[in-house]
Amino acid sequence: MVRIQTPDEQRPASRLLGDELRFHRERLGYTLADAAQRIRASTSKISRLERGESPAKPRDVYELAEFYGLSREQRSQLDQLLAQTGNADTYARFADVTPNYLRRLIRLEGHAQKISVFEPRVVPGLLQTEAYADAIVRLTEAHLSDSAIKRIVELRMQRQLLLTQGGPLLDALISEDVLRRLFGDPCVMVDQMEYLLHATQSKGINVRVVRAAAMVSPYPIYHLTFADVDSQELAYVEHLDGAHYVTQKQQLDKYRRLLVHARANALGREDSIRVLTELRNHWEKQGDGGRSA
Repeated sequence: MVRIQTPDEQRPASRLLGDELRFHRERLGYTLADAAQRIRASTSKISRLERGESPAKPRDVYELAEFYGLSREQRSQLDQLLAQTGNADTYARFADVTPNYLRRLIRLEGHAQKISVFEPRVVPGLLQTEAYADAIVRLTEAHLSDSAIKRIVELRMQRQLLLTQGGPLLDALISEDVLRRLFGDPCVMVDQMEYLLHATQSKGINVRVVRAAAMVSPYPIYHLTFADVDSQELAYVEHLDGAHYVTQKQQLDKYRRLLVHARANALGREDSIRVLTELRNHWEKQGDGGRSA
């Protein structure tokens, strides 16, 4: 059961959020009217927001954060305060750049006991670095503005927080071909390999490399299990412009078998670490070669 905050519990967080926004506005020398114009609101609304007397809309907060040029660390602090004001659902905070089918998945991830994923195309979103995610979004969403792309990348980073907050176990099976596929530049790939190597040492995260020569599903498989309802599970299948959820037993059995097959073709922990280390060194050499040229 999700516990709903009372207004008395939300009010201190709203005040802290308002204080933070006012601090950055005054630090930059902006007036209430400047901030109001940015979010197409009245000066009285900005004043109430900064006093913690008006509910904070995530979109307004993020537009102001962009207007004030806040760093990633400063935006993260705003995220935490937003969560405490009762706007805690990540999908709600990023609704403007999140399709409906993905919003549902994000909500389900927060309640899952275990997430199992096989990915033959890219590093799974829950394990992507910011630069790697940015390279993918810029490739697949090239028609979007820089600000929209930045918001999508922020969403991917926010989704990862559940893995560090006592969230679900993550069992990630990644095709070796994915790790040899360049996204961004070699430096991006080096950081991504380092991130995966770090993940292999993290509690609750199981990263395994699936052998490049293995005959496995050409499609990604995303499977969630839940502890709050007996034997409840579902599979999530994403397409270019949509996705669907699989809950029928016959179809679930199919995806479960594909996952079992991929897992059977995955390297063990030590061999997976060895491959990740070799690929980190490979991308380091690629980067050194580019700098020497």
